[in-house]
Amino acid sequence: MNQEKLRPIVEALIYLAEEPVTVASMVELLGEENEAAIRETLSHLRRRYASPEYGIEIKEIADGYKMATKAEHHAWVRKFLKHQAPSIRLSLAALETLAVIAYKQPVTLPEIQEIRGVNATAVMKTLVEKKLVTTGGRKNVVGRPILYKTTRDFLLQFGLKNLGELPSLDEYQELAEASLEGMAAVSVTERARAADGPVSRGERAAGSSGAEELSAVDETVARSREASDGRQDRSGGARVSGQAPAVRESESW
Repeated sequence: MNQEKLRPIVEALIYLAEEPVTVASMVELLGEENEAAIRETLSHLRRRYASPEYGIEIKEIADGYKMATKAEHHAWVRKFLKHQAPSIRLSLAALETLAVIAYKQPVTLPEIQEIRGVNATAVMKTLVEKKLVTTGGRKNVVGRPILYKTTRDFLLQFGLKNLGELPSLDEYQELAEASLEGMAAVSVTERARAADGPVSRGERAAGSSGAEELSAVDETVARSREASDGRQDRSGGARVSGQAPAVRESESW
């Protein structure tokens, strides 16, 4: 692989990584035959970002490389960060509910509960409080239940220009399967490391919980599509509303 192809890949890896990226990790990913080119690419990128026209630089930290803002801009960065809202952390139940709303909006609470099979009242309250979901009128059926939809903050949180950028359900399925395969590969790597030495409980939990959460959300999205297909079959394509079935148990945040 030549430097022209390597440069954007190496740059993206350093930008994305939370921890400094080592040459060894890049060589393992990109192949031993590219080690010399990787080192040359790193030198080129560091020289380029050292130019005054860039506000960030690539620093060598603990035998690895990481992007960071330049010291001369720290005062402006601190002022900017003071006005930034803290990142939002969502439970698995909230992610599942948000996935249903994103793909089925506008949707009522009974319809969400029908798809998920559990009481979603508490989770819905949390999503509304975090301004990821808002009301969108009432459905013109018996009881006139409230309709829910995602907000602009939802787009900001997930880096979307508009709802049209949401992956289709088929694309989501492919992305989920690819992510699960990647998590499975990480699990295999951890088992290999465990053969050489102990793996911390935190490392094992991080790998397993991530796969379980993604799998659960994937199943919820799949149920959402099945529910949509079922309603269309029963109503000739028109969406109809009904009372939610008996739920298994209430969920809390």
